[in-house]
Amino acid sequence: MRAILDHVGIAVQDLELALKFYRDALGLEVEAPEEVASQRVRARSVPVGQAALELLEATSPDSAISRYIEARGPGMHHITLRVEDIHAAAAQLASRGVRLVDPEPRVGAEGALVVFVHPSSAHGVLVELKQGARVPSDLSLTRIRLGDLQLTSLHDGLFRLDGGAMFGVVPRTMWEKTTAADDRHRIQLAMRPLLVEGEWGRMIIDCGAGDKWTPKERDIYAFERGRHLDHALADAGLDAGAIDVALATHLHFDHFGGATVRGHMGLAPRFPRARYAIRVAEWLDALHPHERNRASYLGDNFVPLKDAGVVDFYENDQTIRPGVRVVRTGGHTGQHQIVYIESGGRTAVFTADLIPTTAHIHDPWIMGYDLFPMETLVVKKRVIREAIDREHLIFFEHDPLVAAGYIRERDGRRFVEPVR
Repeated sequence: MRAILDHVGIAVQDLELALKFYRDALGLEVEAPEEVASQRVRARSVPVGQAALELLEATSPDSAISRYIEARGPGMHHITLRVEDIHAAAAQLASRGVRLVDPEPRVGAEGALVVFVHPSSAHGVLVELKQGARVPSDLSLTRIRLGDLQLTSLHDGLFRLDGGAMFGVVPRTMWEKTTAADDRHRIQLAMRPLLVEGEWGRMIIDCGAGDKWTPKERDIYAFERGRHLDHALADAGLDAGAIDVALATHLHFDHFGGATVRGHMGLAPRFPRARYAIRVAEWLDALHPHERNRASYLGDNFVPLKDAGVVDFYENDQTIRPGVRVVRTGGHTGQHQIVYIESGGRTAVFTADLIPTTAHIHDPWIMGYDLFPMETLVVKKRVIREAIDREHLIFFEHDPLVAAGYIRERDGRRFVEPVR
């Protein structure tokens, strides 16, 4: 069981009086109050580093906090340890004879699951175990008709990357308002390949991370594989054999790891009858990684494709299939590209890692992973301006909730209008 300090609960008789010390005298920031009706208590969280102080005021004479203050006076009420799996943690403690106040985890503040350990088993200290509320996600298929083309946003499950790296120079106090981090500072992300169907066949743009991962790598990236690309294709009435073209925006593992599979004969193409379209300069960069990108370019994801003779290399921006053209952006990688899909007088843009989530629609919100961030900034400003002015439909490859939407601007504020 891995546990870290989440907060220290402090029972107070009057929240406003307590804030005169914590907020006014110490100068600490205080979050908005929260009523926990089940416990008849009002809470104010005071962040201090990676943990917090939780000020607790009773809202009823029969609440646990009221009884505590009556018996002992104001002071430290409990400590809270955050765990990843509260059910497993509670079972482990129970198996070792630890007395639990709660027979089963219950919902506490912020929608978290909590279990209290009786002070008799913790040397006189009331200990709370907490599992944060599950980050919501929506991996249902999104189907959109664009002129003569059918677009279907698929998925290859969920994973996590460091929140600071995903938002670069943007302070955590800002980006954490858009997406919560876990106790290892990672945020939840989706992998959303795009299926494009036309008279010329079926193309998949990017193909997720696949399943060629060691247990250590699965832990690092927190891959959730309960639902993945095979399931998404099945939901669309297809399988891997139905794909005619697999197009790479770039060759990082979370975008093209699913291009190959490991079978009894070794590594093989994931899509048995497909041609794989790859920009040759990106291929050369991937074959010669350096310290900044070595962890993202994994040869098993793309080298077997050339060995199998299924790669179609190309050099410049061009139309890959009617209505589908690639445009180099650079920035994230030297040869990173986005994909324009155009038909019936409408345009959709698969922006890959130029605008990975809806939180990245602000110009300076650029990933720390980007090798050439100023190049990202220049291109991103142009692409977003065009998307707003010309009503381009944007596909967000890594957003866990929104597969596609229109970027709007009102009174100087940008937001995304999702398309379901």
